[in-house]
Amino acid sequence: MLEPTNNNELPPIPSKRYFTIGEVSELCSVKPHVLRYWEQEFPQLKPVKRRGNRRYYQRQDVIMIRQIRSLLYEQGYTIGGARLQLSENHNHADPLRNDKAVLREIRQELEEVAKLLTLD
Repeated sequence: MLEPTNNNELPPIPSKRYFTIGEVSELCSVKPHVLRYWEQEFPQLKPVKRRGNRRYYQRQDVIMIRQIRSLLYEQGYTIGGARLQLSENHNHADPLRNDKAVLREIRQELEEVAKLLTLD
């Protein structure tokens, strides 16, 4: 899971249903060709493909990419180690911990919306 300090460096995830590869690239600070490579290496990462083989990522995909990014870039895991870590986390996930992370993210986004509304 992303550490809270690392999560603050990345922009908040907008409340949209689908994201293009370009949007995900900006949200996760990862180049599009890296995202396509990670799709091959991490079976958990499966964006929806539509017309012309265009990728559309959902919110859980963006969160997964941020987890992969954290494991590889901040925690120093190899691709194989990160894959193993994610599969272990998936099999033995602490639902309460995952809920706290999601709630923390939602709270952050709501605070940003509140700031925007109070500016008027």
